[in-house]
Amino acid sequence: MIDSLYAIIDAEVADHPLALTFQALNAGCAIVQLRAKRLDDVAFLEIAKRVRSACAHAKVPFVVNDRADIARLVGADGLHLGQDDLCIEDARRVVGDMQIGVSTHTLEQAAAADAEGADLIAFGPVFKTRTKENPDPVVGIQTLEAVCQAVSHPVVAIGGITPENASEPLRAGARYIAVISALPRFLADAS
Repeated sequence: MIDSLYAIIDAEVADHPLALTFQALNAGCAIVQLRAKRLDDVAFLEIAKRVRSACAHAKVPFVVNDRADIARLVGADGLHLGQDDLCIEDARRVVGDMQIGVSTHTLEQAAAADAEGADLIAFGPVFKTRTKENPDPVVGIQTLEAVCQAVSHPVVAIGGITPENASEPLRAGARYIAVISALPRFLADAS
């Protein structure tokens, strides 16, 4: 299951984001994403440089959340966009052919992101989540399965995923499971 783990390191929540990154990399996660919604540019850039270096050393793709400028500056492997961020076309002007993932919450949004050229389609929340203050409505496994069948690019299931329920999104067709708050539990189980 770790080979499907899309580890999201929230630099504003994790006590030691770089240490958590090293743990995720040592456990064999598939992808590392760094997010920091409220950090200033300089602080985010410094953390991104360090996480990028660790990921490059481990040969694990590194993705920056929301910030096309930071992604380009650090030479990230990917950029992840939310529904209220840059559109894919505009982001491509900044990051070129870098992999772009897009968060989606409905089948229609997922199909649109797929048609617009997203390389990864994040879909959720699959389960009830505590990470976001105002989460979107839970989409459930059946809708996730419909999205996985409808789009041509890999799907990243996100939202409320724990070691106990992680196999369900994978059985529904998701290529990756994105984890934020339960990441330490996944890493403890992997060691």
